[in-house]
Amino acid sequence: MTVDLFAGASSNKVSDWEAVDWPKIRQAVRRLQLRIAKAIRAGKYGKAKALSWLLTHSRSAKLLAVKRVTENKGAKTPGVDNKLWRTDRQKYAAAQNLKRRGYRPQPLRRIYIPKKNGKLRPLSIPTLHERAMQALHALALKPIAETIGDRNSYGFREGRSCADAIGQCFCALAKSYAPVWVLEGDIKSCFDRISHAWLLKSIPM
Repeated sequence: MTVDLFAGASSNKVSDWEAVDWPKIRQAVRRLQLRIAKAIRAGKYGKAKALSWLLTHSRSAKLLAVKRVTENKGAKTPGVDNKLWRTDRQKYAAAQNLKRRGYRPQPLRRIYIPKKNGKLRPLSIPTLHERAMQALHALALKPIAETIGDRNSYGFREGRSCADAIGQCFCALAKSYAPVWVLEGDIKSCFDRISHAWLLKSIPM
C-alpha cells in the first residue's frame, strides 16, 4: 500500500505554491513523526530508521521544509550562491530538488556581527538549499530527540517556553531541602569546536 504524502498540491500547476493544502501536508508529516516516536519508545530502531528515510524522501516533508526556511527572518539573506527563493515557482522547484543522492554541502558565507563589548561575533550563513536540507532532516530527528531527550530541558524545544523552565525551577527549589546554590555554566565556542565526527556518529541520521 502506498501513502500519498503530497496531498493537497496542485497536479497541473507545479508553480502554484498557494494551492498546496498545508493542513494536509502538516498532518501527513505529523503522522510519520508519531510513528517514528512510537518505534523509538518500543526500541524498534530499525523501523524508526526506515520511517525516517520515508519521511525525508516524502514530498510533503520537502514542501514543509522549504516553507519554513522561506518564511523565517533569514529568508532574505542569501548564502555564498547569492540565491533567494522569492516566487512560488522557485519554492516549488526547490522542494523537488531536495535530494540526498549526490548532495554535497556548499561553503558557508561568513560575516561578523558587532558584540556589546566591541568584539566581533562570527556568523556563518548557509545557502537556502542547505537550510532546507537541514529543516528536512530536522523533521525526522525531532521525534527522536523529543522521545529520548531530557524531560527537563527547555532550550529549542517545541511546545516548551521560558515559563515552563521557571515552573520547574520553582518545583525543584521551593522545598525546604532544596539546593541553596544555582550554578550556570557556559562552554566556550561550543559550536565552533564540537567534534563533527562525534556528531555524525551519534546523531541517528
